Amino acid sequence: MRHVEISGKRLRLREVTTTDVDALHAVYGDPTATEHLPFDPRTREEVEEIIAQALEAARAEPRRLYVLAVIDLDDDEAVGVARLHIEADHPHSAEIGLGLRPDHWGRGMGTDLIRLMLTFGFRDLRLHRIWGARSPANTAAQLAMLVAGMVEEGRIRHHVRARGAWRDSVVHSALEDEWEGHRDI
Repeated sequence: MRHVEISGKRLRLREVTTTDVDALHAVYGDPTATEHLPFDPRTREEVEEIIAQALEAARAEPRRLYVLAVIDLDDDEAVGVARLHIEADHPHSAEIGLGLRPDHWGRGMGTDLIRLMLTFGFRDLRLHRIWGARSPANTAAQLAMLVAGMVEEGRIRHHVRARGAWRDSVVHSALEDEWEGHRDI
């Protein structure tokens, strides 16, 4: 198992553990935090299962899924979750996703988190392409992705079913050779 630990100026990423259930439930179970995500708020039991699956995925060879706790360096508290999933058919490419507790929004942490994920993917995993999708209504995620150095690629129409309706997704990506100038984390 490859142990992940990466730090930036304000955030640290580490492997999730079973002690992170409450911290992750504060994101996955919060209706505000999941408003733009492609699923309804999760129960505590569902979060326990997500962590169990993440721990199992961490032992896989080759490893394709990284679920990481987001730690605020100011108080060493888990305030979010970051996910990187390497595509089996395209092992040079990975999708990222993230969630932060709403009380940490509006402070630039989303941008910092995306930069950390890009650094991890390009520097540590040697990926060529990293992408993420967002709800068109999630303008905060749009800004964070653009400021972090990702490029908006386009819209996937009726990509996910969320809250009982079809929703488009807007895709952003970064490429390894474009990332060279954006390493300041």
